[in-house]
Order: sequence, then C-alpha cells, then structure tokens
Amino acid sequence: MNPKPHYPMPSNNRRELFQTISGGIFGAALASLIRADTGPELVHTDLMPRLPHFQAKAKAVIHLFQNGGPSQMDLFDPKPELDRLHGKSYADKLAGEIEFIGSAGSIMRSPFRFKKHGQCGAPVSDAMPALAGVVDDIAFIRSMHTTSITHEPAVYMIQSGKLTPGRPTLGSWVTYGLGSENQNLPAYVVLDDPKGLPVNGVENWQAGFLPPQFQGTRFRSTGSPVLNLKPETQRLPSIALLENDLRAKLDAFHLLDHPRQPALMARINSYELAARMQLAATDALDISQEPARIQEMYGIGTEPTDSYGRRCLIARRLIERGVRFVQLYINSHIWDTHNNIAGDLKTACDRTDKPTAALLRDLKQRGLLDSTLVLWGGEFGRLPISQLPADKDEKKAGRDHNKNAFCNWMAGGGVKPGFTLGSTDELGLNAVENKVSVRDWHATVLHLLGIDHEHLFYSDNGLREKLTGVEPARVVREILA
Repeated sequence: MNPKPHYPMPSNNRRELFQTISGGIFGAALASLIRADTGPELVHTDLMPRLPHFQAKAKAVIHLFQNGGPSQMDLFDPKPELDRLHGKSYADKLAGEIEFIGSAGSIMRSPFRFKKHGQCGAPVSDAMPALAGVVDDIAFIRSMHTTSITHEPAVYMIQSGKLTPGRPTLGSWVTYGLGSENQNLPAYVVLDDPKGLPVNGVENWQAGFLPPQFQGTRFRSTGSPVLNLKPETQRLPSIALLENDLRAKLDAFHLLDHPRQPALMARINSYELAARMQLAATDALDISQEPARIQEMYGIGTEPTDSYGRRCLIARRLIERGVRFVQLYINSHIWDTHNNIAGDLKTACDRTDKPTAALLRDLKQRGLLDSTLVLWGGEFGRLPISQLPADKDEKKAGRDHNKNAFCNWMAGGGVKPGFTLGSTDELGLNAVENKVSVRDWHATVLHLLGIDHEHLFYSDNGLREKLTGVEPARVVREILA
C-alpha cells in the first residue's frame, strides 16, 4: 500500500547474496518438504501478511464470477410490468442501447415465476430454488450499472476497473494490499472451468503493472492441481537439493548482473512457492477428505453440478487454509442468453445454484462466513425486450445485453444480511435508485477488507495508479452491517 513498493534487493556481497537466496529456496522451500518437522519456515517475501488501513470486516474473498451477463429480471428483480406489456413494441425507444438491433423484438415477460423467500422476503425466481433458501444471508444490489454492452470490455471493467487489458485485477490489488496468510499456497487462486476459459482468458487474473507475484495462480479441480509442479521422474532428495542449490547460485549471479529487477525476484519467489506447494496444494484440493454428506450438499458426483460443486468446495478449503482471494469461473459465457432464455438460463442455474447455496451454508456452519466476503455476479445485465433468432420464433427468444442495470450480490464478511439495495425502473431497463457503479463496487469490496481505496495505490511510470482510478468512487455504506 506504499507508493514506492519495497522489493528485496540483492546484496553487493556475494557471500551475503548466496546466503539470502539459498536461505529462501534451499532452506525454506525444499528443506520444508524433506525435513518438515525441523521448525517454522523463515520465508520473507512480498506476500507476507500486511495490516489493513483500518479494522477489516472480512479477511478473505471468494468471487463467483458469472461471465455472460445474468438476466436480472429473470432471477432477482421481478417486473410485473413486463407481464402487462408483454408483446408491446419498445425497441425504437432503445436507440444506441441494443448491441444486435436487427434481432430486437418486443417487451418480453419472464418465463420464470417469482416468490418471496426467507424472513427478509427477498424475491427469487424458481430458476434458483437452492439460493432462495439462503437469502437471509445475502445482500442484493439491484442497481448496478456499467459502461459497455460488449463482453470483453465489460469483463475487463468488472475485473480491473478499466475497459482495456493490461491492468491489475481485483484479486491482484487485494493481495498487493494485504499479502497472504499462508506462505505455502498462492495468495490469489483461480479455479477456472475445465471445459474452457472465460471471455478474455488469463487476462482476467493478471497483475498488470503490479509485481508478477500478485497475479492469480490457476488451480485445476481434478488431477494435478498445478501443471508442471512436480518433476516427471522421481529423484533422490539429495539430488533435488543439489539441483536447487545450483539454480539458486545461478539466480544469484544473474541478480548481480541485473539488479533491481522485480520480475526476476518474483520468478525466484515462484520457485520457492512451487516447492512448498507440492504438499500444500495437493492437500487443499483433495476433496476426498470431505464427508460424503458435504460432497452431496455441493452436488459432487451428480450432474450437472459436479464440476462447479467441486470448485466451490475447493474454494472453501482454500479459504480455510489462509488463501486471500479465490475466484471461480464458468466456461465461456454461459449466462449470455441471447436465445432460448427459458432453457439456457435454467441450464446455467442448474449447474450453479445448488453448489452456490451449499458454499454459503458450509461457510456459515464452519464459522467462516463472517470473515469471508462472497461475491456473485457478472459484467452486465439483460434488456426487457426479446432478442429473436434468425427464424423470428418467439419461443426461442432470449435477451440482449444491458449496461444500465444488473444485479450482483454479496454475502458474509461485514455485509448486511437479508438486505436489498437499490432499484430499477418498472421494466428493469435502468438503475434508478441508489445506483452503484463498478468503481463503487470495487471501493466497497476493498473497504470490507480494511482497505481505503484512495490509499491503495502503486506508482507506475510516474502515475499514482489505483483500482478505482481517478473518477469518483464511493463505498456503498448502505450495504454494510
């Protein structure tokens, strides 16, 4: 959180330098694997835990990113006016707000039915029956809005606060500000879908101009947690020690020739972390240690919930072990329901609803929800009019993108439970009350972690860079417990 970040710099004395490097890789990483009972690790890196600016309500984040743009009026924001005006022409009033104007149809009612749930009475559609059972732990933000109706820039915006690539993402800023509670696992872990990467691929978890150690590390939910983490062939511990000692000395010489290179220090730190992770990551991802009833609660072992359920359970196990920021993705943009919203939106819900509700219940029953901030949402919402397929069959209609209104929710660490903030107009087209921008959302997430968004910055090319940028951003205090 310092404008002039500090990096461990190489000593000019070769003996001191060898001691420093060997003490990191040689002593802390490999020795911890081979002589695990010799005592605590002596690891000092930029990922060591740091104090927040003020008392934090949450100490970790699980971000359930729903790429594609979930439809607010079909999930959490019922609009009776859509029933009354169903079939009425409206596209001419949306000039400049429709991405695919040639397929724009008329006002379309939701194919789903809403009921109020919980003591808070929050309305949830019948597409999400499991989540409906935990609404008393959730704070809905119905008045989100963003700046682009196109997936790629809108995803960049929600991830990094800018419409263009190359910027640090939310998880990178959080780990830059707070470090990690577990030096044997990455501070920022990404659990992407085995079926494919989301829109914008690995750029969703890059560190941008922040030091490379703050980028997200991809973990696989099946098989080896991290590719190439372990050597293909078994080696004697003594040989492994010699090899890594040699690598450390070569790194030391290279540091002398190329001083003040944070990328090189980050690479050395990554070698240390990789060695330590060989045991820690495998243990964290071993869900066979979980009771059968817990796995069943997440929908593991049955379709269509198995894959997402595994990742939700792994997210909880990572948070338990001190990982600061865990981000889950679902392949491609499953919520992008341009066609057949009745079927495709239900498919997306069927895959994610049960595991998501299970995650909240599991965190709560383990006493972790109060200290873990759970975020759910996409990059934008959908329009209240239909989007027709090429054959104009209204039975296959979907909805186009809408940047002016969408619904995200938060739960856990410091968030007011059973609460709904903001509202949209009678059609769900525009946020109108207690509007929340993406920058406001970012500022609020940081605040719950004890970080002042105005004072979390990094000097890059002479500029004081922040997640929330130079435009206005406010903490959404109405949602704070």
